[in-house]
Order: sequence, then structure tokens, then C-alpha cells
Amino acid sequence: MKCPFCNYTDTKVIDSRAQDENTVIRRRRLCESCGKRFTTYERIDMIPITVIKRDGTREIFDKNKLVGGIMKSCNKRPVTAKQIEELVDDIENTLMGNGEREVDSKVVGNMVMDRLKDLDEVAYVRFASVYRQFKDINTFIDELEKLLIEKKQG
Repeated sequence: MKCPFCNYTDTKVIDSRAQDENTVIRRRRLCESCGKRFTTYERIDMIPITVIKRDGTREIFDKNKLVGGIMKSCNKRPVTAKQIEELVDDIENTLMGNGEREVDSKVVGNMVMDRLKDLDEVAYVRFASVYRQFKDINTFIDELEKLLIEKKQG
């Protein structure tokens, strides 16, 4: 690490500490030439995930957009903001863990629906009605019947 004061190329780490739930390492360094101290931060450089939309366009995965859609589905339901945040974090971590840099929007939508089904059935049906673009009342009823069958089985 190069000293920001004298540009000497050899510095010594005198202290290291994890921060932000072990996602950042803070290092105190000492320049062996001028004797000044400075701090550096080490973070993981994440490559963003690209979502392939229905029409074939691509956009960067936006966690806030996902939170917004789920919040609309959970409006006036007994679902906390923390539960929504945990749901979205779980989806994001799963996507990152898969190692794929591109993911179809259908995969993300199905992940949301699987998790919402366990969290709140009304929010699940609301999300599904928009996500699956229900055309009429019959497709809505079909989805409800599937949900009832699954509930009886498990």
C-alpha cells in the first residue's frame, strides 16, 4: 500500500478490525518512511447481477425495486418491513450464491412468490396477480385453488 503522504510504497499494518458485520476490514497502517499513520478499508467488490426482462431487455438487479413491489403486495397486511427486508436479502443472497451474473426475471418472480406464500397468502395472491398478469377472474380463481390444494397437502 502506497503512503498518501510521501508516496513511499512500503507500509506496515499495525491494526486490523472487522466492521459492518464482517463485510469490511478496517486497517491502520504505518508508513515506514515518514512515520505517518493512515486508515484503509477493504471491501468485497461485487459484480452486479443483470436481470433479463420478459421483453429481452436487461437491467441491473435493483433490490429497492423488489422491496417496493413486495411492499405493495403486503399493503395493510400483518407483514413487517423487517420481514420484507429479510425476504429480499434472502433472494439477493441466493442469486449471488448461484454464481450466475444474469438471471431471468421469471426466476426472481418465482423466488418472491415462493417466499411470500409462506409469509402471507394474501400478499402472495396480490403479487401473483400482477406478476403472472391475470387476465380474468378465472385465472385468479385457478391460483387460489392451487393455493388451497397446497395448503391441504402440507
